[in-house]
Amino acid sequence: MTEQTVADVIVDRLSTWGVSRIFGYSGDGINGFMGALRRSGGRVEFVQARHEETAAFMAVGHAKYTGGVGVVTSTQGPGAVHLLNGLYDAKLDGVPVVAIVGQQSRTVLGSAYMQEIDLGSLFKDVASQFVQLVSAPEQVPMVLDRAFRTAKATSSPCVVIVPHDIQSAPAPQLEQQHGIVVTSPSWSSAAKTPRDEDLDAAAALLNSSERVALLVGQGARHAFDEVVAVAEKLGAGIATSLLGKPYVDETLPFAVGTMGHLGTTASAHLLGNCDALLIVGSNDPWTEFYPPPGAARAVQIDIDEKKIGNRYPVEVGLAGDAASALTALGRRLEHRPRGQWRSDVEHEVSRWRILAADRAAVPALPVNPERVVRELNGRLPANAQVSVDVGSCVYWYARQLVLPPGVPAHLSGTLASMGCSIPYGIAAKLAHPDRPLVALAGDGAMQMAGVAELATVAHRWQDWEDPRFVVCVFNNRELTEVTWEQRESEGEPRFAASQELPDFPFAGYAELLGLGGIRVEDPELLGDAWEQAFAADRPVVIEVLTDPEIPLLPPFPAGREKAESMRKGLAAEDDGGRASELLDTYLSQEEPAGG
Repeated sequence: MTEQTVADVIVDRLSTWGVSRIFGYSGDGINGFMGALRRSGGRVEFVQARHEETAAFMAVGHAKYTGGVGVVTSTQGPGAVHLLNGLYDAKLDGVPVVAIVGQQSRTVLGSAYMQEIDLGSLFKDVASQFVQLVSAPEQVPMVLDRAFRTAKATSSPCVVIVPHDIQSAPAPQLEQQHGIVVTSPSWSSAAKTPRDEDLDAAAALLNSSERVALLVGQGARHAFDEVVAVAEKLGAGIATSLLGKPYVDETLPFAVGTMGHLGTTASAHLLGNCDALLIVGSNDPWTEFYPPPGAARAVQIDIDEKKIGNRYPVEVGLAGDAASALTALGRRLEHRPRGQWRSDVEHEVSRWRILAADRAAVPALPVNPERVVRELNGRLPANAQVSVDVGSCVYWYARQLVLPPGVPAHLSGTLASMGCSIPYGIAAKLAHPDRPLVALAGDGAMQMAGVAELATVAHRWQDWEDPRFVVCVFNNRELTEVTWEQRESEGEPRFAASQELPDFPFAGYAELLGLGGIRVEDPELLGDAWEQAFAADRPVVIEVLTDPEIPLLPPFPAGREKAESMRKGLAAEDDGGRASELLDTYLSQEEPAGG
């Protein structure tokens, strides 16, 4: 019988922590661990990505779609460096991830050995809560336990660095003695309920206000009903952050949609005219779209005390779990009859819904990207999962897609890293193979990482109970969001060498992989394309040729202000006439009545 090694202890500890799947890419620095995973007989499944960065995104996706800890592994040197982007995604969006990273043997550290990098320094910012080099076999169980407890307690990435010779060393027999710390693989969350005096102060503030707005973020993921109950009692409107979008039913007449640059006109009205703001589990950075400081009195609920007052001047902070805090707060609130504020909010929601439909119907060359997403409404299965990449497709997701209650949708929200949607989708599908998956991605993100990971989809899909993995690619041969940002922020014209992308046959490539491929150039065929994809017996790539000239206009009043800079950039473009016409169309549609 093979003697148990430290690497076997690592696998055993992962299993005890409930880890059933680890994402990564192998290399000599982690070979001892790979051997232990093989010997485990699949107790902890190893999922090979095409690149360490996408493996880290998969670990983040696993954490987001399951609520558990995502685990990723890599070799030392370049493999470790590649993990950083995905780990920063975990840090900025606040999800627990543990990275197990190989390192050269202890005997050569400090010798400028091949692939030797100071990994502690490399990871000290991204894993600021916990990063540790294992220096002796006896450390391993303790370090892993601390990494998992810290990741769960702080909702952040933690890194464990294991030199190659440690991995292959005999498993330690831990005894109670000086210099040995024996720990257990267990963790329990603290029950956080706000203090009574803070709840009383928050209720007094909200009860005395006339125009209340709720801003709901991902911290309200388990407070779906409690958010609505408080809004109903206060006659308030509900806006969401981008990360909070899946946790509010946007069919409610007082749900104004997403806030911020990619938000709705209704959200701009709500946040621009409220006299009280209740922030629930949100740390959204679009501060210019909050009420002007001093215009609204604010209450903030957050499980993390450090985030209270982080984005807006707050009078009352409620440190606690969103659901319990809202329940306790609701008991102190006075029910108010329907008033003018609620009527105004619902009117703006109705106006926005008409505007969203009108914009999706604007003729384009060849397909309006807003319509691509709008056609998904009513066709998205009720048990689907959604992943969204970074780029202009986020705007259309935020503005046009109405998620059925209970459908999770995730993206790289705060880091905003391109290339996340396919790795996220793979993690979601592996966690829930009986549910269909829809990924929305631009051609830039697909060329950056998605095309490679389609090979992973092709490799694994036949093991899935429900084979549907539908990737919608917005192919406009352009880094569209960057182009419009350059016009808006800099007043600069489009720079083709920077923004233009080579054309790539995404649907044809899918067919080469044995997947389904549908290419759409006629907007009238979008509905059929979605229906064909959902009826298919295998993953499908829908490649839609979309129009890059559809403007990425923020909602009024910011949209009116930013349009002038956009016009300046477009005026300097030889072929900017059609984009200018479309911008004028969008501005005229959004102009308030009598404005």
